[in-house]
Amino acid sequence: MPDLGTKIRKKMVSAISDYHMLEDGDRLLVAVSGGKDSTIMLLMLYEILRRAKIDFSISTVILDQKQPGFAPDAYRRWLKKRGIEFTILEQDTHSIVIKKTKPGKSYCRICARLRRGSLYSYAHTNGYTKIALGHHRDDLNETVLLNMFFTGTIAGMPPKLISDDGRNVVIRPLCYVSEQSLISYAQQLDIPTLPCNLCESQENTRRSQIKELLQSLENKYPDISGNLLKSQKNIRPS
Repeated sequence: MPDLGTKIRKKMVSAISDYHMLEDGDRLLVAVSGGKDSTIMLLMLYEILRRAKIDFSISTVILDQKQPGFAPDAYRRWLKKRGIEFTILEQDTHSIVIKKTKPGKSYCRICARLRRGSLYSYAHTNGYTKIALGHHRDDLNETVLLNMFFTGTIAGMPPKLISDDGRNVVIRPLCYVSEQSLISYAQQLDIPTLPCNLCESQENTRRSQIKELLQSLENKYPDISGNLLKSQKNIRPS
């Protein structure tokens, strides 16, 4: 019976194939946060590269947003034991997020936008053809519901996206993988994760409420998360 890592990798391979995420000659920039999701994605992408029939390369970057307590040394050593090095990209987005976020509002929206901007510029300047981000199935589902419930739009995180300025292609190879699978596998790997002092400092956010709602529904209807993801590529505007 396949182990959990193999199951995750196979789901990633299916997503990469279904959405034509990678091609011969791609220079892939993998953006890791120091969290479980992007770290597992990175490990699996190297395993996929080793087995793949297409020829692509991988480089890894982590963004130092100048959050207090950012200490990547243990994380760097853990990856180095697995033959993986990363570049630290320094951008003080932390102080901007603190300044721009209104009291009581979530830090995540502004933080994500600034983080993407930094990654997009770095990727374009250095000639990368694709950027891989570590959003999983539940992230995609939660985002759709957040937009429907709170902004009145049907919008989500596409598994493959061309940026608005046309300079970058973003892929999300974990789009078929559940968060629970990643949590379980991260426990097996004992990843020394880097905490986010912004997101994790806020309780009872809208995203956490949507996460709880989806979990309660999935307890009753086990197929609901898979069907919600499937519906995002089966839209009939009639």
